[in-house]
Amino acid sequence: MRTGVFLRRAIALSLLLFGAALVLTPFFWMLSLSFKSQAEIFTPHLKLFPEALRWENYVAAFERSTLLRFLFNGFVVCAGILFFQVMFALPCAYALAQRNFRARSLIFGLVLAGLLVPFHVTAIPIFLGLAELRLLNTYSALIIPFVASVFGIFLFRQAIAAMPGELFEAARVDGLSETAIAWRIAFPLAMPAATAFAIFSVVAHWNDLFWPLIAITDSSLAPPPRGILYFRDEESGTDVGPLMAAAVVVVAPMIVGFLLAQRRFIQGLAVGGLKG
Repeated sequence: MRTGVFLRRAIALSLLLFGAALVLTPFFWMLSLSFKSQAEIFTPHLKLFPEALRWENYVAAFERSTLLRFLFNGFVVCAGILFFQVMFALPCAYALAQRNFRARSLIFGLVLAGLLVPFHVTAIPIFLGLAELRLLNTYSALIIPFVASVFGIFLFRQAIAAMPGELFEAARVDGLSETAIAWRIAFPLAMPAATAFAIFSVVAHWNDLFWPLIAITDSSLAPPPRGILYFRDEESGTDVGPLMAAAVVVVAPMIVGFLLAQRRFIQGLAVGGLKG
């Protein structure tokens, strides 16, 4: 009996390690290349580890491009999108979860349908609208199309629906308005879901290349993926070391952020699935 349990655990662990290796290998290779010289990168022999750590690639990455500007743009865009997404998603989710009104099921069904529509379908109408408003090549062009998130509404709605209704009834008896209940009671209790949603949102928009390619042409407004594209095309050419160093700098904040918030991330996903 114990042998069977041990064997199953060993197989499961082996599969997990294999899957982790597949996922992490590209990141490890990127990190390894960022410390190698040009000659070492293009050697005919495969070397997983650099012969010596060459920090000059990182120095070149900052000297040959406005990498700090790209990172700043990414922070502004991601923070702006996340702020407005939460501002819109939480009240909508609270109403769908804890208020009874006509067409509530229909509206929630439309939210679920919205999850099936990829952004690429609406990209051209949004682009034309922003062009008419003369908002292209601005931070607004990078933020406005994403301020309403159906995924955020769904995730917050699931978390708030799992909360006891008596808690909100008691708050109403105490004289709190619906807005105050949503922000002072529901939002703190839904913080794990908010953390999970924040990770999804920031990672998605930090790594987004499709929309910045369409909405901006000014390199001073480029977020990190668009900035890396400028760096590759105009600055680095075939100088792979600095390019990989720049890629490591761009990816590092996302990895650190996830490691710091992984516990709340898992809690948020678990709570979000408790009640349909």
